Amino acid sequence: MTAALLSGLLAGYGIAVPVGAVGTYLVSLSARTPLRTGVSAALGVASADGLYALAAVLGGSALASALRPALGPLRWVCVLVLAALATWGAAGAVRQYRGRRLATRAAPAPPGALRAYLTLLGVTLLNPATAIYFAALVLGSQGGSAAGAAERAVFVTAAFAASASWQVLLAGGGALLGRALTGHRGRLATALVASAVMTALALRMALTPV
Repeated sequence: MTAALLSGLLAGYGIAVPVGAVGTYLVSLSARTPLRTGVSAALGVASADGLYALAAVLGGSALASALRPALGPLRWVCVLVLAALATWGAAGAVRQYRGRRLATRAAPAPPGALRAYLTLLGVTLLNPATAIYFAALVLGSQGGSAAGAAERAVFVTAAFAASASWQVLLAGGGALLGRALTGHRGRLATALVASAVMTALALRMALTPV
């Protein structure tokens, strides 16, 4: 149970920490709207991460049971996928930092709390990297026996809680935190931290006996 909790927390923070387009919009939104709107938007992002974690746990477990004889090679495929995602994220952040390619756009009128939640939920659900990340992580973590319902629930809940805590932190920080994390150095730092988390998960997966 503890392992599922820690894995869920690491997975949630690993996907939530990078401040990309969604994170940048979340911070700027919270800086010009009531706190309730920013928190609602943050929970929209976290809800999408939680839904992807749930889908990966349910679908990944079923697929792992069906492909039990191939779980060994599949584990290494998943390790490579996670390592590639970590490398891609870090390389992209470094390239953007060096090129100073931060675009600025005129923002529309700030939405209300419900609209902010639904908008951020929809935008985050459209991100295929989130689905690939959780699917690779869950599939690669399958051992000799499938995780029980309690472990799955703990993993999904922990992933949602980790994502929610980070997103709410971004929203609650408002303009001050926004200037720190959406600048060149802030985006680079958060992307590198997230890549390091994903790399650690890949190494842990590779070193865990099947």
